This record gives sequence, C-alpha cells and structure tokens, in this order.
Amino acid sequence: MKRRDLERHLRAHGAEVLREGARHSVWAIGGSESEQIAAVPRHNEIKTGTVRAICNDLGIPTPSGR
Repeated sequence: MKRRDLERHLRAHGAEVLREGARHSVWAIGGSESEQIAAVPRHNEIKTGTVRAICNDLGIPTPSGR
C-alpha cells in the first residue's frame, strides 16, 4: 500500500501526526490518558503486514482489500 493512501486512511479515522522523525512518522489517536501510538515508516510502499499492525496499534479498521 502506498504511504500516501495509508496516511489518508489514518486521518479519516481520527489519527494525527505527533512528530516526524528521520525514518518514521509517529501517529496517535485519543487523549493523553488513552492515547494509542504507532510509527509509520517513511517508505513509498508499505507492506500489508505492517499496515495491519499500524491499524491494530491505533485501534482502527484495516483499509479495504488489505
């Protein structure tokens, strides 16, 4: 899956970028007490298993067809 498409999916489910690193972007959902965090690699193409893990960490559904 393209990183751009994954980021669009994360935003649609309420995730926001916390910070940008050299190799990963850190995304989060929720308030300070129940915040869920996931690191999204800065690759153009992200493997299906990684997409599933990111969505699972954030507690959102996996994109359709993945």
